[in-house]
Amino acid sequence: MDRYFTTIGLEVHVELKTRTKMFCACLNDAKEIQPNKNVCPICLAHPGTLPVINLEAVKKVIRVGLSLSGKIPERSLFDRKNYFYPDLPKGYQISQYEHPLVSGGFLEINNEAGEKNKIAITRVHLEEDTGKLSHQGKNSLIDFNRAGVPLMELVTEPVIHSGPEARKFAEELRLLLRYLDVSDAEMENGQLRIEPNISVSKTEKLGTKVEIKNLNSFRSVEDSINFEVQRQIKILESGDKIFQTNRGWNQEKSETFEQRSKEEAHDYRYFPEPDLPPLVIGSTAPKAMSGRSVFIDLREIKNKLPELPWQRRERLAKLYGLEISQIEFLVQEKNAGDFFEEAASEFRSIDAKHKKESDVEKSKIIFNLISSDMRGLMAGDGISYQDLKTNPADISRLAEFFHLGKISSRAMKDILVEMFKTGQNPEEIIAAKNLLQVSDISELEAIALEVIKVNPGPVKDFQSGKEQALQFLVGKVMAKTKGKANPSVLQDLIRKSI
Repeated sequence: MDRYFTTIGLEVHVELKTRTKMFCACLNDAKEIQPNKNVCPICLAHPGTLPVINLEAVKKVIRVGLSLSGKIPERSLFDRKNYFYPDLPKGYQISQYEHPLVSGGFLEINNEAGEKNKIAITRVHLEEDTGKLSHQGKNSLIDFNRAGVPLMELVTEPVIHSGPEARKFAEELRLLLRYLDVSDAEMENGQLRIEPNISVSKTEKLGTKVEIKNLNSFRSVEDSINFEVQRQIKILESGDKIFQTNRGWNQEKSETFEQRSKEEAHDYRYFPEPDLPPLVIGSTAPKAMSGRSVFIDLREIKNKLPELPWQRRERLAKLYGLEISQIEFLVQEKNAGDFFEEAASEFRSIDAKHKKESDVEKSKIIFNLISSDMRGLMAGDGISYQDLKTNPADISRLAEFFHLGKISSRAMKDILVEMFKTGQNPEEIIAAKNLLQVSDISELEAIALEVIKVNPGPVKDFQSGKEQALQFLVGKVMAKTKGKANPSVLQDLIRKSI
């Protein structure tokens, strides 16, 4: 088979997290299940109504643009995008064309080879979402709750070359959106929708573009691209021509299907939206600004940018000595990362001489408690970090008790369960249940010598090289101390005594 070149660009639609819709005061609630509840004459396009810009949505798009190193213009406009569709009540969509809020920029990802790859961004603009159609037999029903919701559209350059690479971009973008708090980006609720444009050719020149519409899961993004690439290769191998089409994705059949042909680009007849003022963006408002223009303070937006995912990765790697997979968990699970960092910052090593090594070990204990034991308890009860009865400082002290050998690993897990249920601190639980390990050498030595004396057989076995005999003797001492002896101290003691 000849070598083929795959070129992919992505169009990403993101519903922004604002209290109200883009141009009216209706609630922006993606989880509203009652049809046509959050509607008004403006988003239903009644004659004589006028839109008003939701400036919070504008600022959120600029936040995204700044985080992607995009160019923010000094002036931006809204346009009318004219087309007719049942879920578009005005017969046009208020969008942006020649003067988007963001131009250029990039998002860096790790590609399939583990190498860093900058995915170039063409533009990011702001528009209003359409209504939602549902089909029942021969009838189609329209829910306008979504009509007018602030919708950010991000378009990449055609620089992606595989399904896995497209998926990685989408995953990293969603993570960024959540760190910026511009969208919950829940794909199952339609808040993040991805449309890949795919072309396959025998040269590095772009082939005929085929677009897959409205993908709502990362798996669908990867699988649909993989299928479509192979479909186009088969067509080219057969000598046929690929036609420009819009296609859907059938998850059950794992195949794309044609929705409509697209022989020529649609003429949307864009023109500036006459009912909305221009946006003037900068660090200071210009003295000669038109009275109708709206000023957006760029400096204020920059100053409020939070730590970004890639910045957090770098900082965690420097501070805590964790493995790459552990750092990625804390970055992906932002609330877990916040809880971990607060717990780890509580640690103050008693042994100043070995503080750095001790801090790293303590950090790993805290990580394991949060990522495994505590996560399992939270999942079992269906609660979030906001609902926890315990706090980071108590988790830190629990980890320190174990790190210093004062409690066993089994006791640590039991104490955590009690902390999770009651909110008690570890000191209270350890005292009430008498869980401190016995580490006193003189106390353990007396018990160990007694066990050695009454078990001559295992002692001889150990002396002849049978290591399992040592565990037998350790078990006997553990039984006498009701499991409270420090195992590592005990093993050393028995070896020396024999």
